[in-house]
Amino acid sequence: MTYDLHIQNALIIDGTGAAPFQADIWVAANTITIDKGEIPKEQATAHRTIDATGLVVTPGFIDAHAHGEPLKNPEFKNFLAMGVTTICLGQDGFAPDLGEDSYQSGQPLQEWMTQVEAIRPDVNIAMFAGHNTIRMLSGTRYEPIPTEENLLEMERLLKLDMENGCFGMTTGLEYNPGLHTHSAELERLAKTVGAANGLIMSHMRSEDDATIQPAIAELLTQGKHCPVQISHIKVVYGKGKARGEEIRKQLNDARAKGIQVTADFYPYSASYTSIEILFPEWAKKPNNYEEVKQTRRDELLTFLKNKIEHRNGPDATMIGTGPYKSKTLKQLSEELNKPFEEVLLEDIGPYGAFGAYFIMDDDLQETLLLDPHTMLCTDGSPAMNHPRSFGSFAKMIETYVLKKQLLPLEEGIRKMTGLPADTIGITDRGKIQDGFKADLLIFDPAEIKENATFENAQQLATGFMYVIVNGQIVKEGEQFSKERAGTMLRKPKAL
Repeated sequence: MTYDLHIQNALIIDGTGAAPFQADIWVAANTITIDKGEIPKEQATAHRTIDATGLVVTPGFIDAHAHGEPLKNPEFKNFLAMGVTTICLGQDGFAPDLGEDSYQSGQPLQEWMTQVEAIRPDVNIAMFAGHNTIRMLSGTRYEPIPTEENLLEMERLLKLDMENGCFGMTTGLEYNPGLHTHSAELERLAKTVGAANGLIMSHMRSEDDATIQPAIAELLTQGKHCPVQISHIKVVYGKGKARGEEIRKQLNDARAKGIQVTADFYPYSASYTSIEILFPEWAKKPNNYEEVKQTRRDELLTFLKNKIEHRNGPDATMIGTGPYKSKTLKQLSEELNKPFEEVLLEDIGPYGAFGAYFIMDDDLQETLLLDPHTMLCTDGSPAMNHPRSFGSFAKMIETYVLKKQLLPLEEGIRKMTGLPADTIGITDRGKIQDGFKADLLIFDPAEIKENATFENAQQLATGFMYVIVNGQIVKEGEQFSKERAGTMLRKPKAL
């Protein structure tokens, strides 16, 4: 038999957390065959042979929480450079907004997914339905309590998205319109997700130390109806390992009662999101910001001043987009010769920029990472000005496995491959097993470098010698193939 690819002398870390083992890998028609000496070399040839002596071979990494617009920009080279071969889109409650008219046709997301598949993005894409998007399309919009008619429409739209191949639903409860949502609505939609064997990923109502546990409890209530996942788990303002253990105990107690709850995590002590997170609800949509500036100016300035001081001060917020990119609020205050709260109110506004916020504690966050149910993510995109977009998966190996030795390599690999695949419901990727799809990495762990910094975030990771997507070598050394090999993944329909 003639194969497309033969990887010789591979030390395989298979994505399950099991100990590495030595074998050859043969790939034909995007399918893996593991050879522990059973295939006679004289009876098999390959179009390409790679000698992996001294290297490890792992499944391609799966990013459980990412962002991007594949129809506008199908290139995701920052992900390939750090070994990511599959990303999950539709996060924080926002999926592609295809318009109300499109949904009347019955197949809007299916059409969008088919278009993405046709352009072959750099990476595989697993889609999630977005609760905020569904809320807008259903006519519920910013209303706290939807009518029964609107609830039925949300259920219809969600069911349609699930039938079209989504792996579940995401919520973004710190963003509009999700912040208006009551728990009863979320529980009802969780039943629809559960009926389709899907997963809810949630940017919860709060990530602040004082209120995160009630926010987790709200998500765990939805977990009575379907598996749930905490998006980019963090405890803002929290300190120390003991606090991390308290959060882990809350989750373990829920698991003991039968709730399937997991989390994803990016390995940086600064978050990154819209600057709107700093503004009060009454200054955001559907309210008129210009009117609020005039009628409640002093109140808004006081709110912003207190908010920033509570979030470690103006030098702990760095603007990530627009004309003030890479400058902190403290620097802008000095350059513009005005208080930082006036900079926010007058020069930026709630929708004028994204920012990085240095508000997390390393000891606490590392405690959350070590939980066996926590997987890795970037929460990044090809254009985001945050090192997590370019370095997260490389940092797992370089820092947490090799430098700090917090995890053995096979467990670090599991958190980036088998764990997300099993949690999300990707049944043919994330592990090196006979019959699985050939998303593979070949590398020397000691050569992996993160490179991205907060000052210069958009630097590609290095060291992944071969990146293989759907059986095609798309990165060799630091050179990328001109041919894209990704596809759109679809969750099998529930029986």
